Amino acid sequence: MWVFTKNGFVSAVRKDEHPEVLTIRARDRISLEDLATVAKVEIGKSTSGDYPYRVFVAPKVFADWLFAEAMAIDYNNYKNEVARTRGYEFAGPLSDVWAAMHDVTDAEANNGDTHHVDPKG
Repeated sequence: MWVFTKNGFVSAVRKDEHPEVLTIRARDRISLEDLATVAKVEIGKSTSGDYPYRVFVAPKVFADWLFAEAMAIDYNNYKNEVARTRGYEFAGPLSDVWAAMHDVTDAEANNGDTHHVDPKG
């Protein structure tokens, strides 16, 4: 699972050699600092693999952290918030991800009638 927060980008996986915990990986240390603090774990570093930083946490700890991240959303533009919290050095590549994912917009999205839904149900 890839997760983008206002503080970074992490990849969560369950490794065969550690099936009881999730391995949460990042390309930069800052992306893991909040989770490591909440989980009270150390951030490890490895020069092998494409994610040099990692923490090991119980699935519930990760889920609770994700819940807290979702509940803390207080911005109306994600990319602008990331530029504010992490700077343009991080927000620039994030825009590249946005552009790449824009390429998978399905054909129906821009055709036909608009369908509005009420956020209150």
